[in-house]
Amino acid sequence: MNEDEAGAVTGNSAGDDGARDIDTRLPPEAAGLRLDTALANLYPEYSRSRLQRWIRDGRVRLDGAVPRPRERVAGGESLSIRVEPEREVRHAAEPIGLEIVYEDGEIIVLDKPAGRVVHPGAGNPSGTLLNALLHHAPELEGVPRAGIVHRLDRDTSGLMVVARTLPAHTALVSQLQARSVRREYLALVRGALVSGGTVEGDIGRHPTQRTRMAVVLRGKPAITHYRIARRFHAHTLLDVRLETGRTHQIRVHMAHIRHPVTGDPVYGGRIAVPAGASPALTEALRAFRRQALHAATLGLIHPRTAVQMEWTVPMPADMRSLVERLGEDRDGREA
Repeated sequence: MNEDEAGAVTGNSAGDDGARDIDTRLPPEAAGLRLDTALANLYPEYSRSRLQRWIRDGRVRLDGAVPRPRERVAGGESLSIRVEPEREVRHAAEPIGLEIVYEDGEIIVLDKPAGRVVHPGAGNPSGTLLNALLHHAPELEGVPRAGIVHRLDRDTSGLMVVARTLPAHTALVSQLQARSVRREYLALVRGALVSGGTVEGDIGRHPTQRTRMAVVLRGKPAITHYRIARRFHAHTLLDVRLETGRTHQIRVHMAHIRHPVTGDPVYGGRIAVPAGASPALTEALRAFRRQALHAATLGLIHPRTAVQMEWTVPMPADMRSLVERLGEDRDGREA
């Protein structure tokens, strides 16, 4: 199939073994990268070793030719990949409730509660969002990572989109790569900010604390935009828009500008109660033991209809209650 624009994706029908073809073009920003690196950036749902194996096995064509994994690309080349379904790990379907905001034959949009882990892993082998999705939509077993194309931290609440089909999965991943998915958050941060702004700081593993992320040299580019939604005495509620999607991005960037997300146990330090806070606010701050971060708005192009769609969900009760206490405290100081 021919493509007119870099990054446009088409998916051919699957074969009897579940394999399918993906036809696209490498985006211009891939120029100068090794092919395996460019593919890993374009398709993060597949491991680097899997992509390298597909290249070696001749399942990848670059401008019609069989390339080498280390071949440098110029960007804009036609790309064809024979994709095999992932079958290495099977997870159990579990009857866990989901807050479905929207669903059709291609996508599921849900409101994830704080405290729910997205993927099974060390310490969380079950009870995750993925297990719940497999129970709700068993066909997701045939989609990489049960259709999960992006994630939220365990203690972050809010909107996520899940792909129900392989073509939808490819389309959504391409939108995320192209930064065309709109993701806006509400973040309650420490300190009284006077204006909005943008944080640009490459994010990578912390040089000494490997379980944390940090703004580092030679990390992955990360851009966070924020504006003030509501001011309090010693806190600010922000509308935050992600231009990129790095691990812990908002939490890392807010801590980097010395306004960490309230309640963040990793990047926020000790619980900070402002001087003169009311007893009700003091209790609320000490009781709020997760990051006050909520994915409030999600916008994307529907993978089948190409219609622009958008959803917004309110803050969960615990975060809303904390914001109300901050408002009462501010009003009490101004009275």
